[in-house]
Formats: sequence, structure tokens, C-alpha cells
Amino acid sequence: MKIIIVGGVAGGMSAATRLRRLKEDAEIIIFEKGPFVSFANCGLPYYVSGEIAEREDLLVQTPESLKARFRLDVRPFHEVTAISPDQHIVTVRHDGKEFTESYDKLILSPGAKPFVPPIEGLETAENTYTLRNVPDLDEIMLALEKEPKEAVVIGAGFIGLEMAENLRKRGLNVTIVEKAPHVLPPLDEEMAAFVQAELLKNGIHVVTSQSATRFEDKGKVIVLENGQKIASDVTILSVGVQPENALAQVAGIELGLRGGILVNERYETSQPDIYAVGDAIVVKQEVTGEDALISLASPANRQGRQVADVIAGVARKNKGSIGTAIVRAFDMTAASTGLSERILRMNGLPYQVIHVSGKDHAGYYPGATDVTLKLLFEPTSGKIYGAQGVGKKGVDKRIDILSTAIKGNLTIFDLPELEFTYAPPFGSAKDPVNMLGYAALNLVEGLSDNIQWYELEDELAAGKKFLDVRTASELQQGRLKVDTVHIPLNELRERLGELDKSQDYIVSCHSGLRSYIAERILKQAGFSVQNLDGAFALYKMVKPEGVEYGN
Repeated sequence: MKIIIVGGVAGGMSAATRLRRLKEDAEIIIFEKGPFVSFANCGLPYYVSGEIAEREDLLVQTPESLKARFRLDVRPFHEVTAISPDQHIVTVRHDGKEFTESYDKLILSPGAKPFVPPIEGLETAENTYTLRNVPDLDEIMLALEKEPKEAVVIGAGFIGLEMAENLRKRGLNVTIVEKAPHVLPPLDEEMAAFVQAELLKNGIHVVTSQSATRFEDKGKVIVLENGQKIASDVTILSVGVQPENALAQVAGIELGLRGGILVNERYETSQPDIYAVGDAIVVKQEVTGEDALISLASPANRQGRQVADVIAGVARKNKGSIGTAIVRAFDMTAASTGLSERILRMNGLPYQVIHVSGKDHAGYYPGATDVTLKLLFEPTSGKIYGAQGVGKKGVDKRIDILSTAIKGNLTIFDLPELEFTYAPPFGSAKDPVNMLGYAALNLVEGLSDNIQWYELEDELAAGKKFLDVRTASELQQGRLKVDTVHIPLNELRERLGELDKSQDYIVSCHSGLRSYIAERILKQAGFSVQNLDGAFALYKMVKPEGVEYGN
């Protein structure tokens, strides 16, 4: 059997090496139009700052090493320009010449390419770059040798934030421009607020709800929608990616969502004996069953291995992906899995939300830091739609657990039952993930009723009263700019007479734990109460203008 793979890196090389392990006698050829067939794509931004010191560390395998270990015929600088499905032939361009190669099975792994918006003046800009591969990185590093002062990153997604951080660490003044209302659009606004605060703390200028409309002076000046002008010596375009589908189009392969390559559960395209994997294909969003484009390394690697199994006769199915991702912004980590609240709202799905705050390990053990988690779930069945987390440490662990829970069809009713390793340096006896489960159960079982930060203003306008159960000293350190009744939790039982049972209350503390205790006291005393989810700590992060300090 002769198998041709177009494109290397995650999907293509995973397919090639797995195929060799399953079919020692197969002829396997990998055509890669660039110079490198196996490189650490996700590590590229960290070379900019020197955090990854050696360029060679980004090059995972070479054609020589792959030939020696796997007997793979790897051909860099070979671009497949056409496919003839009926004849089972590809046309390849190399060194200015074209030739054809036959195949029995063909795997397309072209990946995704940076989306470059049609901005006026871009064609004459001399200092704009995208980052997809090592040659792109080399161009950026060459530009940085000229010791630029001002850098602009257009797009505040995962790669945009990584580039902003590493350019800042290199000593440049960095501005982020993001069209969405907040940085890190895959996260919801209140969770992304933690990241934005960390960016500002580290000297990065953040501009949101604006896009670049024009480049002037060969890219040295960027004009925004509102007319604001930003000087830039180096501009990184990081506004998203789109499927690399040109070859599939030429081959008459059926395309789907936003030009992604359509495949079935066996990774087969609409053309016989042609398969596709990686960032270029349309997958099923496992939580909703809807078509999606999920450009992440882990799914691409899994797909490469699975398509090799399929070709080798091992039964495998493409089950889809849920989209689990993480990013570091200086000392802050942000991660997400599954669906966000924004997506749930757009799809009209019934949902409930709970936020919990905890520590990455036992609070009494030195070095404990805050972790804030958000869980989204179906109100009746308890099906977990998605989760998000922010904090300095331990966020990866919790989101990985919740991602596994979604993949394993666990519900909120299972989360309190999960057992984790525990010793004071590593976690808590009641892990924040367990606490998410307990808090969600309280909602579903009617023990608690919460409102979200964005609902507070309307609820108060409708006549509800705000009750803060923090201590007097805590109020000195910050309080909401609303008409507030203040009764510390430890005094609440004795001071119930100061409250009106005909009045609806919204209760809050610092993180939501004490206000839940207050809610239970008040409800059992006959009061109508709701808990402000996430409480003061979350509200002040997402709406700092709504907080006042002092008396």
C-alpha cells in the first residue's frame, strides 16, 4: 500500500508514525511545502522572549531522524498543487519543477492559516507579521533585531496574548487591539477580566471594542474605528485562523462550515480514498453535536493517530471535540473547556451558572493562591456544558478534570463524588471541583437561588435590597456603589428583626460562601433571598467602576 500525506506537524506526522507502527510494509511519503515537517508550533511565541532559548528546541524531528526510526519518506519544500481523485495522482512542485505521484490512500493535513482581514494599507505595510510556523518566527526575530520600541498585537485570543506577553518580556511597549468587548473572547467577560487586569498590571495597553481599519506610513501608524492612531514598529496580526482548503477545493472535495473540509466518522472526505485531519476539518462539537472548527494541537494529534488506524483496518471513530484550551498571561493562567455562557445564550440552550473561589492547595500551607472556577450546566439533568478557570496555579488541573468529566458524560451530581489526591502541598480535602458540584447541587435542589453579576443592576432597580454580610473592616476595603444594608454574618441571627420579610433581598459577601450561609439562615426564617454568584470579588473584577473605597 502506498500512502501519501500532505502536510506534517501534528496531524500528518501522527498519522505517518502510527501507520508505520501498524504497517511495516507500507510506502509512506510526506509532502511538506515548508522547510520543517515536525516543529513545536505552540512553542513559537516563547522563543520571541528567549524563554525557549534555542531555536533547535522547536524542531521536534528531522527528515533524517524520521527516516532512520520510521523509514518514512519525508520531503520538505514539496508543495502538492493538485489532486486527481479519479486517477489517484497528486501533482507536486519542487525546486521549480512539477512531477506526479500515485497513491492508494491520501491523507490531507494542511492545517489552518492565519486569517488576514482586508485592512486598507496592509499591502504597503512593511512591519506586519503573522505567526504560524518557523519561517514566520524567523521573520519576526529579524525584525526584532532592529530593536523596535512599539509593538501592536491585533487580536487578543490565545496566540495574541502569548505574543503580547513575550514581546513585553523582550522589552517592547505593547498594545493589544481586540474587536470583541474583552480580551480572550473564548472566555466569558467576567473570567477574561482577571486576564485583562494582569495584562494592565504588566504594562500592556489594552484597547477593546475596536478594530484596525487602516495602516498608514507603511504600517508605522494604525488607525482604529474610532479614529485613534497607534504608532507601531512591529505589528502582529492574530485575529484568528481559517482552514487551509485550497487543495481540497481543487480536488472537488466537499467543504462545510467556514470552508472546512467535511469528513465522516472515519475521516473520509467526499472523494474516495482521500482522508483529512487536523485544523482544516469540520468536527462535531461534542456537547451540542453541531459542526465546529476547533484548531488545537491535542485533537489534531488524536485525529492523525485515528486516521492511521482506520486505513490500517482498525475500527476507530471520530467522536468530535469539546475544545479545551489554556493560556498563560504573565502570572495568570486562564483555561476553558466546552461551551461558554455566550455560546449557550446564542444557541438558546437552558443553563445555570455557578462560580466558586478556592485555593490551588490547602490555604494553611504556604504559597496557596486563588483559583476561580465557572461551571455551566443544564438545570434539570445536570449535564455539564462547559467550564472556565483563572488563577496563578492549579487551573490546568481543574479544567482538565472538568474536561474529562464532560468527555465521560458525568454530570454535576457526580462532581462531589470525585476523589482526588490530597496532601496540603497539592490540594484541598474539598477540592474546588468538588465545591462546584456542591454549589450546583444546591441550585438544582432548591437550597440556593443565585443571580449573576450582570443581573444585579436590574434586580435592584426592580426593588430588591442589597445585603452585605462582610465585616465592617472588609467594607472599608471596598463596597459596591449601591444602597446597602450591612449586617455581618456572625450577627445576622440576632439582627433578623432589622430586616423586612415583605422585602426581597440579594445577599453578598467576599466570594459567595458566607452569603450562602446567610441565604440559608434567612430563607429558613421566612425571607425571600438570592445569592450574588461570585459575590464582591467577582463583581469588582468585572465592574471596577461599580466599586467605591473608604467610608
